[in-house]
Amino acid sequence: MKQDSDATTVPACFISNHEGFLGSIKNFIKDFVVTEIDTSGQRVNTATHTPDSASSDENNETGAECKWNNHSSQDNDVAADCGLDVTIPSPGSFDLSVILGQSVSEELEQFVLTLKEKPTKQELSLGSFTDKHHRANVHRAVRHRFPFLMTVTIQPEIRVREDPDYRELSQLVTEDEAEDFFRFIDAKVRGSSYTFGPDDDKDHRTVVHHFLSRRFGKLVETKSFTDQGTTAISVRLREQGRPKKRSAEERKEEEVYTGFTLRKENLETLEAISYMAASLGVLPSDFTYAGIKDKRAITFQSMVVKKVSTQRLKEKTAEFERRGMCVTQIRSVSEPLRLGRLQGNHFDLVVRDLRPHGDTHSSAADTHTRLAALVKEAVENVKARGFVNYYGPQRFGSVKSVQSDRVGLALLKEDMVSAVRLFFTPEDLSDPVNNAKRHFIQTDNAKESLALMPLSKARERLMLRAMNRYGTGPDGCTQGWLSLPHSMRVFYPHAYCSRVWNEAVAHRLSTLGHRARRGDLVWLQEDSAESSLPQIHVVTDQEEQEEVYTLGHVLMPMPGNTVKYPENAMGAWYQERLSRDGLDGCRFRVSNLKLNLPGCHRPLLASPRNLSYQLQRAACGEAGEEETTGNSSRNSDRQINGTTAEGKLTLTLNFDLDSSCYATICLREIMKCDP
Repeated sequence: MKQDSDATTVPACFISNHEGFLGSIKNFIKDFVVTEIDTSGQRVNTATHTPDSASSDENNETGAECKWNNHSSQDNDVAADCGLDVTIPSPGSFDLSVILGQSVSEELEQFVLTLKEKPTKQELSLGSFTDKHHRANVHRAVRHRFPFLMTVTIQPEIRVREDPDYRELSQLVTEDEAEDFFRFIDAKVRGSSYTFGPDDDKDHRTVVHHFLSRRFGKLVETKSFTDQGTTAISVRLREQGRPKKRSAEERKEEEVYTGFTLRKENLETLEAISYMAASLGVLPSDFTYAGIKDKRAITFQSMVVKKVSTQRLKEKTAEFERRGMCVTQIRSVSEPLRLGRLQGNHFDLVVRDLRPHGDTHSSAADTHTRLAALVKEAVENVKARGFVNYYGPQRFGSVKSVQSDRVGLALLKEDMVSAVRLFFTPEDLSDPVNNAKRHFIQTDNAKESLALMPLSKARERLMLRAMNRYGTGPDGCTQGWLSLPHSMRVFYPHAYCSRVWNEAVAHRLSTLGHRARRGDLVWLQEDSAESSLPQIHVVTDQEEQEEVYTLGHVLMPMPGNTVKYPENAMGAWYQERLSRDGLDGCRFRVSNLKLNLPGCHRPLLASPRNLSYQLQRAACGEAGEEETTGNSSRNSDRQINGTTAEGKLTLTLNFDLDSSCYATICLREIMKCDP
């Protein structure tokens, strides 16, 4: 049992002592199939929906306001979303070049830069849009990205000009506050509020109050309040207020939610969403989902899109299929989905080219017999004992040169410039993406790098576009990070915390062993139904001696600002580990990026459910195709011992895992190697 070097994100610690075997996964896309399991326990590609029941289920399961508590291990990915203090979407959280086209988007950026330097009453035409849905979403996208602009339709043309109210407000408060206020007004979240920065000048506050009352009095109400010795102005949206005049058609459209099941192949979830959003004329942020799925796989997952009718979505299915996406089970629902609102995932995996660890000179028949025994022992051990619940390599990104956890550490230390440069560090490749990254690192020229960056790289382009506008200094880099949607921003600090969790577990197992020890954390075992939330309990000396708890009960904290740490040697280990990275006293909040990391208590072990397997013999001369030799391990054993086939063995595994557990880590425990 050992820990890997710092270059590795998943330590080499295992629970079982079986020998394992070698093999390879993801040789073909079809070798890795992931199917989401919804909150009712059904696989989404087989679940049946009716419009009425779907609306009811979505309302009950995904419509509730997101509430984070640090007692849920499977909802850890939603934690930071719920820690966001501001309900307003991040500026620039979509790509206008997709909605308007590259040339018009660049022209709009230049128009905005001109306005910043010298106010003008000039207008810019964004072109003509005959499709009413596209037209409505151009209005929304431009106002969200540039809240200081007014959009005007002279059918079918859309023009933009500066909002004079914005110019007046920006003379009274900072430009950032003015932008955020106009974004708050346009977001029209009922019952929401916006608070300006501290202002102890009563006369100045009076001027601001009068301006807001004069220009927005029908929409908002304002008041001054004092907190911890400082005074600020708070603005609340009136219940019946509407921030901008909307047509009845637009209002009706915004209340439409359409649910569907997405089958995608060799596509990132966010890449698929970007394409669908552009095709439908809506924003990527109008799509909601329960979890992000693997890229190099065939995946099935539930999604909900806002402002798109079932009929409009059905009209696009043929177009989506040409891009490796299949949209089925289209139905009306009442609410969006929430990240983390799933029970887990079902996996159908194929491991090819099976062979024992170490060199073997045995005959093919002997090798097959030995492999059958090795596979059976491995699967039975993992069924009985589970596996170490590590965060998988995909949690840390696919780039080999700089792991995402290093970017996350820089963000937690609020070193925005270093975080950007780590983000854009290229691999030693000459493809367009790495050439664009290399150009940025070498020249610090965001505009030229943006021109080189492929359109498919949404995150990189959003950041480069923001830095082209605001510069590449600390403030510009902050704006670059803010240009990403919250779920993308928080990925990097989460990656760092996941890295620490992995290391903590490996240290815990190597120093304290495979039993529950005094000071470990577990869920409190209660028969009472008085509290709906489980409580963290610290294992006592007596409980350790009486073996009240097992290793399967032990929880390990993922660092954050609400977690409890173990009351044994591991508590000191966490403190020393964070201190080593310069995070002693870290509050796990990055206020200027609106990030909050509460943390979570994650079970040390995980167990696959419904685990079954088949051994098959690869057909000779047909790469990637198998000749199935049995429908069960017993049949497979019989065929393997026969003399008719000479091909190598493949292993098919089928199992379910809880949300945020990794199939590659389960497979790693079975095989005793990185597959």
